[in-house]
Amino acid sequence: MTEEPRKAESEVWQHLPLSGSVASGSKVPTVARGDNVFLFYPNLLGYVRIFLALGAFWAMSSGEKPWRSALWYFTSALLDAFDGYLARKFDQSSRFGAMLDQLTDRLTFLGVLMTLCHFYSSKMLFFQFIAFLDIAAHWMHLHATDLTGKESHKGSPNPVLNFYYTSKPCLFWMCFGNEAFYGLLYINYFWAGPALLFGIHLMPVLAALTCPVALAKSALNVLHLVMASQTVVEHDQEQRRRTSKQRMEEGKKGI
Repeated sequence: MTEEPRKAESEVWQHLPLSGSVASGSKVPTVARGDNVFLFYPNLLGYVRIFLALGAFWAMSSGEKPWRSALWYFTSALLDAFDGYLARKFDQSSRFGAMLDQLTDRLTFLGVLMTLCHFYSSKMLFFQFIAFLDIAAHWMHLHATDLTGKESHKGSPNPVLNFYYTSKPCLFWMCFGNEAFYGLLYINYFWAGPALLFGIHLMPVLAALTCPVALAKSALNVLHLVMASQTVVEHDQEQRRRTSKQRMEEGKKGI
């Protein structure tokens, strides 16, 4: 190899993002441990939630009594209330964390709905519709948030959705009631609870009390889907206007 190619090759290696020393003796900047997004506290909590959800799914598939799967499922759902607190306290908000949180919520809920489709086969269409609406609404909402460059998916120009996201008690109880309704349906399949008045058992009563909250949550999902779809369409229209304007300017310049 001649001297000139070796010199050129040396210059190339000096600019490659390798760790440690390079030919010039300079150090390539590395990511500090505290900046590793994978190890952010809210994301570590997210991993715990995933393992708990997988444990709940395993217990559901084993055909055991519902206590183990219900405990793991509700614990995973309850921990969802703390990741936002950790992100704010330690200044560790991230897009990855938002995606992790959303995917964990959606897929955990989907797993429960799949089980309920098996247990209550006559109501399969209802559970399928709930799953369809939940995933479509949240996916579109998160995508619209990314398009508009917002730092968080928890916000909306719509007053109803804005109240839902900005009121912590409303957000907590809506999510809790929704998870409780479907979780109670799961438990009720195995155990209806102690008998109350007139032969009515506890679990169906609790499910009936939380059912309006679950239906309201689904109604919010419809609103989510409509508002997010409008945001994406407005973004498309703005992009088309910019492209059309650019083409007109290029035409005037004779490009």
